[in-house]
Amino acid sequence: MAEILQKDGTWVFDGDALRLTPGRDKNVSLFRKTLGELVVPLGALAGVSFEQGRKAGRLRLRLRDGADPLLHATGGRLTEPNDPYQLIVESDRYGVAEYFVDEVRSALLLDQVPADPVDAYLVPGPSVPLSVSAGDGTASFDGEHIRLEWNWKTEDAKAAAGSRSLTLTDIVAVEWHPAAGLENGHLRFTVRNAPTKAPPKYDPNSVELWGFKKDPLMALVAAAVQARLPHPAGPGAADVPNARPELPSPPVAPTEDDHDALLRRLRELGELHRTGVLTDEEFTLAKQAVLKRM
Repeated sequence: MAEILQKDGTWVFDGDALRLTPGRDKNVSLFRKTLGELVVPLGALAGVSFEQGRKAGRLRLRLRDGADPLLHATGGRLTEPNDPYQLIVESDRYGVAEYFVDEVRSALLLDQVPADPVDAYLVPGPSVPLSVSAGDGTASFDGEHIRLEWNWKTEDAKAAAGSRSLTLTDIVAVEWHPAAGLENGHLRFTVRNAPTKAPPKYDPNSVELWGFKKDPLMALVAAAVQARLPHPAGPGAADVPNARPELPSPPVAPTEDDHDALLRRLRELGELHRTGVLTDEEFTLAKQAVLKRM
């Protein structure tokens, strides 16, 4: 077993799964504290790395594409302080962090865990019931029903329609966007047979977000709903808007463009190996896979 305890949180690896617990330090984000402990099975991982800094380092987990409904719902838009798959490591614990990385990488190699995408969620979404107030409303989800309630800041025409109640079977997609610059963010539910291009300010199936502290918490609602929707790469994905298309089969013989791409991949692998992101064993296996395709 490998374990690292920091103010930012505690990560424990028992050989089969990683248990990620956020710390209680004042610098730990509200989002991570609200999300709570995450249990990530080894099979959901694509890699792990540790980056040293002058005053502190950072442990990072990389999950397989499609393994986590939170990552799918947020689309990589969570900022670093809110990312549950990063851990700030104090300089006097660098050795522990490197040992932790070695243990996880060894387990990935021994179990021959592939890094390719998956067609089912391997990490559970946030626990329900869940209720978050931010922007122009409150979004609640009990596992089957979504309720949207408006506050005094809601646009009049949107508020006049009253509270909105949706069942999970009504939903075909959910998306969360944070506010960025002068553009507001939103939590939007796409309802079956009722597409709309209305801005979130006027859309009764959206909560408009203005960039305040609680905005990221709406991503928890999005993830909890996403975890209960059909997986975008699973059976019936073609019927789900914005689902990831099926990857085409590789050609029997690579074209000239493919050959150049494989050469670039070899150079990338070499750089990752030199910087310590890939171990000798990982680099050798990845290089052999590329050479076989060539």
